[in-house]
Amino acid sequence: MPAVPALNVALGERSYPIVIASGLLADGFDLAGYLAGRDCLIVSNETVAPLYAARVEALLHGRAVHRIDLPDGEAHKNMASFSAVLDALAEQRAARDTTVIALGGGVVGDIAGFAAASYMRGVPFIQVPTTLLAQVDSSVGGKTGINHARGKNLVGAFHQPRLVLIDTDTLATLPDRELKAGLAEVIKHGAIADAEFFAWLEDHVEALLARDAAALAHAIRRCCEIKAAIVAEDEREEGRRAVLNFGHTFGHAIENSLGYGEWLHGEAVAVGMLLAAELGNLDDAARARLRKLVAAAGLPLAPPALAAATLRRAMGMDKKARSGVLRFIVLDAIGEARVDANVPEARIAGLLSRAAG
Repeated sequence: MPAVPALNVALGERSYPIVIASGLLADGFDLAGYLAGRDCLIVSNETVAPLYAARVEALLHGRAVHRIDLPDGEAHKNMASFSAVLDALAEQRAARDTTVIALGGGVVGDIAGFAAASYMRGVPFIQVPTTLLAQVDSSVGGKTGINHARGKNLVGAFHQPRLVLIDTDTLATLPDRELKAGLAEVIKHGAIADAEFFAWLEDHVEALLARDAAALAHAIRRCCEIKAAIVAEDEREEGRRAVLNFGHTFGHAIENSLGYGEWLHGEAVAVGMLLAAELGNLDDAARARLRKLVAAAGLPLAPPALAAATLRRAMGMDKKARSGVLRFIVLDAIGEARVDANVPEARIAGLLSRAAG
């Protein structure tokens, strides 16, 4: 196939390309050229594998290809799935030049990446995300991990991929609910870093919901550009990268409190963004714009029926906390985000009580 321009995540010797185009899994992309050695393990799930695994395997002609299909869903982003991938690697006698290929959404990518980070203290891996949420967010940046009963993504590692391969055609098979959940992360990128992109989303949200190919390609690329720039500046979330968690302190608490998988990650983040927007210096008009866009994307506007104390307890395990103090990502304007470690506990309690009411 003709060369496709790639974005670059600039991390020195850990730099890697993000390739975004239609038809990448069907038109002979040189995926085998990104493998570290002869062997690879494709990690997928029971939903995605029947749709796309054969196409990925065809791009790996001449290589020793193994595969494991995990159960589908956030409820399976756990130690059992992580162990299953490690077992598969050990059973194929995988060496340090074996490449793990994650084919699926954010759950598959996080599990496969964490297994790649852990097996023999680190083997290469490639991300082939097939959901909008994974394409615009979780496949980029090297965060990998699994959930724990006490907290979302509580166990994991930073491990950058060698390649992120985004075939936008995979969105044709994505359920509507998953597409809408992915739009939450798209909205987040505009809200934290690009007011012009946020305005573009306001004008094009209906096209995105209708799966307009040009609109989706633009949104995916812009989100990847934003995230790549932030990750290049702060790979291990010691500073600015934390703003990518806008809405996630509340969102993760919702997911954990309900039981993983009851709400999709993007649905919880959508509500989390609206709650977090109450904590910064965003004016009423800007908050109304955010709420209107979230609603237009078909996402929830209020948390589920959970006690305020339940949500606050779950928030206590947020990974951004330092010395027991919660650090929120807040907006001063659309496109301007910062970390705030000085939100009074009474303000948090009041917000949660109103939301739970």
